[in-house]
Amino acid sequence: MLGHRELTMQDYMGILKRRFWLILVSTIALLGIGTGVSYVIPPQYVSQTLVLIEQQKVPEDYVKPVVNEDLNGRLASMKEQILSRSRLQPIIERYNLYPGSKYTLDDRIELTQKAIGVKPIPAGPASRGIPGFFITFKARDARTAQQVCTEITSLFVSANLTARQESAEGTTSFLKQQLADSKTNLDEQDAKLAAFERKYIGKLPEQEASNTNTLQALTTQLDASTQAVSRMQQDETFLETMIAQHPQEAVHTDPVTGVADDNLKTQLKEALSQQEELEAQYTPDHPDVVAIRRKVANLRAEIAHSSETPAKTTTTIATAVHNDSPQLQQLKAQLRAAQQSLAGAKQEQARIQKQIGTYEARIESSPMVEEEYKQVTRDHETALQFYNTLLTKMNESSMATALEHRQQGEQFSIMDAANLPDSPTFPNRLMFAGGGFAAGLALGLALAAFFEYRDTSLRDGRDIWAFTKLPTLAIISHVDDLSKLSKESKRKKRVSRADKPIESVGS
Repeated sequence: MLGHRELTMQDYMGILKRRFWLILVSTIALLGIGTGVSYVIPPQYVSQTLVLIEQQKVPEDYVKPVVNEDLNGRLASMKEQILSRSRLQPIIERYNLYPGSKYTLDDRIELTQKAIGVKPIPAGPASRGIPGFFITFKARDARTAQQVCTEITSLFVSANLTARQESAEGTTSFLKQQLADSKTNLDEQDAKLAAFERKYIGKLPEQEASNTNTLQALTTQLDASTQAVSRMQQDETFLETMIAQHPQEAVHTDPVTGVADDNLKTQLKEALSQQEELEAQYTPDHPDVVAIRRKVANLRAEIAHSSETPAKTTTTIATAVHNDSPQLQQLKAQLRAAQQSLAGAKQEQARIQKQIGTYEARIESSPMVEEEYKQVTRDHETALQFYNTLLTKMNESSMATALEHRQQGEQFSIMDAANLPDSPTFPNRLMFAGGGFAAGLALGLALAAFFEYRDTSLRDGRDIWAFTKLPTLAIISHVDDLSKLSKESKRKKRVSRADKPIESVGS
C-alpha cells in the first residue's frame, strides 16, 4: 500500500529495514560480478611520449622559412601517411600485433590505427602555433606498447624532416626554373631596348632637355655668326670703296703675296690665342671651341696654299704689280682677307643652321619617340622587377634549404621518451568494482521499490485510510515472537491430548 500514498521518512526507514537483505545481496552480487569482469577482460597498456616543436635556430629576419603551412595541417597529413598500410604492416609483422586466426591483415591494420593516438598540446594566447603533441599507443603488453610508441614517434620525426627538406628543395628548384625563364625574357627586353636606343639616338626622352639647351646655344651662336657676317660684309664693302677711290701709282715695290701672307699669319696667331682661352673655359665639344678649331684649320690651309703659289710671275704682271702703291696693295690684301673671313663665317653660319635643323627635328619627333620608348621601357622594367623579385626569393629559398639540410630549421624534439606503463589503463578494476557496487545498489533499491509497490499489506492508519477512506477506531500493537507463541500453544495441545486416557468405544 506504500506505493499508493505519499511516503514519509518513517516509511522509507521501514522499507529499508524490511528490504535490507535484498538491497545488500544485490549490491554484493553486482560488486563481485564487476570485479570478476575486470579480471576477465584482457588488460590494455598505454605508452606515451611527448614531442616538442623547436623553432628554427636562425632568426626569421635573416632566413625566412620556406615551409609556412599550419602545423595542425602538417600534423594531420603526416598522421595519414604514417597510418597508411605500407607504414604499419612492417610494424605489425615485427611486433606481432593482434595475433590470432580470427584477425585478417586488414583487421590488424585497422586495430593498430585505432590504437595510435596523436593529441596536440593546446597553444597559449601568445603562441604562434601548437608547442608540441603527445603520441600514445595501446597494446596488451606493456613492453610492446613502449616499443611501438617509440617506433611511431621516430616515424613522425623523420617524416617531418623529410617533408620540410622536400618542400624546401622543391621550392628552390621551381624558383630556379622560373628565374631562368625570367632571365631569358629580360635579355630579350634588353636587346629590344638597346636596338631602340641605337635607332633613336639623340631623340630619346631623357635627351630632350639636352637637345633644348643645345638648340638654344646654337641659336645664340647663329645670332652671333649672323652679326659677324654682317660686319664682314660691311668691311668688305668699305674696302672695295677705298680701293676704287684710291689713285693708281706707277711704282709698287712690295709684292701682294707677301702682304697677304703676313695678314694670314696675324689672323692665325689671334685665332690660336682665342682657341686657348675657349678651351680653358669650355669642354672640347662646346660649339665655340669647335668653331674656333675649324677657323684655325682654315687659316692654316690658306697659308699653306699661299706658300705653294709659284713665286715667278710674268714680266707684265710684275710690272703691273710693281706699279701699285703700298697703300693700295695693303687695301687689296685686307680686302682678300675680309673676303676669306666672310666665306668662312658663311660656312660656319650654314653649319650652325644645319645643326639647328637637326636638333629641331629631334625635338619635334620627341613625343612620338617618347610614346614608343615608354612601351619598351615599361616592358623592360616589368621584366627587370620580376627578375629581381625571383632572384631575391630564390636566394632566400636556397638559404632556407641549406638550413633544413643542416637541421637548423623547425624540427620535432622528443622531450619524454616512450614510457613503460606500470599498470594497465583498461580495465580499471577500481572503476569496475565501483560500477558494480553502484549498479548493485541501484538494482537493490529498484527491486525494493518494486516489491513495496506490489505489497498490499495494511500497516497503519494511513494505509487503512488510503485504502478505505474510513477512520481507524483502534490499532492492535505488534506482538513480538507471535509465531513462537503460536508454536508453543500447538505443542501444549498435542501434549494434553496425549496425556488424556483413551475412552472405550462402548462408553
